[in-house]
Amino acid sequence: MSALQDDFASIVQMISIICLIVLSVSILLLIIRVLKGPTNADRAVALDAIGVNIMAFAALLAIILVTPNFNDIVLLIGILLFIGTVAIAIYLEKGDLIDTDDN
Repeated sequence: MSALQDDFASIVQMISIICLIVLSVSILLLIIRVLKGPTNADRAVALDAIGVNIMAFAALLAIILVTPNFNDIVLLIGILLFIGTVAIAIYLEKGDLIDTDDN
């Protein structure tokens, strides 16, 4: 039974490292999209996708290091990502984040 558990653990480690490499490539490609994006909306979507990839990166690190300490980091990144997405959407829609109407 112990040999089976060791084999399973090594397979999980190997697949997690492969996923980290794929996520790294994805983040690099998304950075290119942020820099070259034809419109601001494309840049916003790329930034949002980078945030999701960073969340996945932190979760995979938690799996590789066998620790639950990264779970709070993943939740914090998710909350900040949501707030940032809402702020970018408001800016793209109105062109201003804070209404300064004196009516």
